[in-house]
Amino acid sequence: MMRICSIASSSSGNCIYVGTESTHVLIDTGISGKKLKAGLGIINLDPCGIDAILVTHEHSDHIKGLGVAARKYSIPIYSTARTWERIISSGLTGAIDEKLFHEITPDTDFRIKDLVIHPFTTSHDAVQPVCYTFTCNLKKISVATDLGCFDSYITEKLKDSNILFIEANHDIDMLQNGLYPYYLKKRILGDKGHLSNRMSGRLISEVMSKKLQYVMLGHLSRENNLPEIAYNSVLEELIAADSEHLPGIRLIVSEREEITEPVTI
Repeated sequence: MMRICSIASSSSGNCIYVGTESTHVLIDTGISGKKLKAGLGIINLDPCGIDAILVTHEHSDHIKGLGVAARKYSIPIYSTARTWERIISSGLTGAIDEKLFHEITPDTDFRIKDLVIHPFTTSHDAVQPVCYTFTCNLKKISVATDLGCFDSYITEKLKDSNILFIEANHDIDMLQNGLYPYYLKKRILGDKGHLSNRMSGRLISEVMSKKLQYVMLGHLSRENNLPEIAYNSVLEELIAADSEHLPGIRLIVSEREEITEPVTI
């Protein structure tokens, strides 16, 4: 059995749980220690039982709770070397024991107990960003957010997933007509920014297969998206793809700042 649960997923803070019966990991800790403990408690987990925190990149909405979690619970941290250097130099997390750090390399598998984890490079305006896939007993969960764009490299990493947690950050019209300054709109819409709802739907369309059972949309912008717009826009793209696999897929929109019901395969 594998399961995934979004504890929080938005531009304000991100923390995703992935685990098996014996292994429990977090992708990012961009939330407070109090919120982390409460979220894990809802799914009957103690932070002391977390085996690892996997960092995607150094932006504050992904790491601002990292130092607290590491110091309080002594959780090992897995990150690329350049991301770790940027985290430490930024001062955002406070002091973290260097002994907790484990270096990972994009495109090189590593194992934590019964989980095989594969980090892969993404296009985002961070120093060395990665996302992750997880496999155990021939089942696969993929978690991919903060994707400025995608190509055949990304689709190859995500194919054959049973569960796909994917970014649907913004509605383009809401962003373009909203109050964000021009430079920020340009950043978000660029190749090192975030996927729009429509782009997310097109990416999902390219990796749909008979294995894919659940698609979870995450990292929704509070200012430039709405859950119903994200859901409908992605669904329209999936319908337009005219795939025979669509009827077998359940589409879920993750809560921005609250825990989303766990999904199990």
